[in-house]
Amino acid sequence: MEPSEKTLNRTAQALLVLLLAGLILVVCLARGTPAAPWQLGLLLGLAVVSTLVSLGRALQLQNVLTVATLIVIIAGIVQTVGVATSIPFGPLVFTDNLGEQLFDKLPWTAPLLWVVILLNCRGVARLILRPWRKLHGYGFRVMGLTCLLTALFDLGLEPFATRVHRFWIWRVSGGVTGSLGAPWVNFLGWAVTALIILLVATPWLINKQPGKRRPPDFHPLIVWLALNLFLATTLALHQLWLPAGITLAVAVAGTISAWRNAT
Repeated sequence: MEPSEKTLNRTAQALLVLLLAGLILVVCLARGTPAAPWQLGLLLGLAVVSTLVSLGRALQLQNVLTVATLIVIIAGIVQTVGVATSIPFGPLVFTDNLGEQLFDKLPWTAPLLWVVILLNCRGVARLILRPWRKLHGYGFRVMGLTCLLTALFDLGLEPFATRVHRFWIWRVSGGVTGSLGAPWVNFLGWAVTALIILLVATPWLINKQPGKRRPPDFHPLIVWLALNLFLATTLALHQLWLPAGITLAVAVAGTISAWRNAT
């Protein structure tokens, strides 16, 4: 292993430990009350950096930066259009609780959420589909499963964002958004947005050193699992039992599948 790769591995491990410790600390300090904005901002920053450093162990730096930029730009455009037209997510409005807004429509932190969610969901999808990585159409299967995992992650994110922290508000008739805190079209919108991003960014996510065989990377799985458990625990502390149960079930099923198929 080259010295630079060793440094990246140690950095990724250190950032992962900090992220996990931060998630646990926030849950312990919250005790059923919403976490402070600076706490969530710090966790988001750690998650973004940890995700990109982990990705940098398999890809060149310019690829990592290009992928992150593409995700931020495309997600930002889609979400801004969504606020203005209600397409593809539905009628939502962001509040100032998610940070300063760009063009009075989109918090600057919103596209960063997509970097963390999409890249780690893709990492989990690759672990789940690892036994079939040499089959024709493997790349399209990874894209499809990534879109599904992204939409499933939003099942827990929506009530966390709308009912616990009020990061955004849904403007639907009668205020009815269902037990998961959002209209059903929103989850389809997340899957479609994930697909659009992957169609554009996937060429830069391909390892340009195919001859160098690497062991399975469990870093995305650990981040994905930790975030799901964080959401499930927070929702349970606020007695939002249905989304907490769904989020926990998805986390357990995804982790078992990824671990079994990758080892």
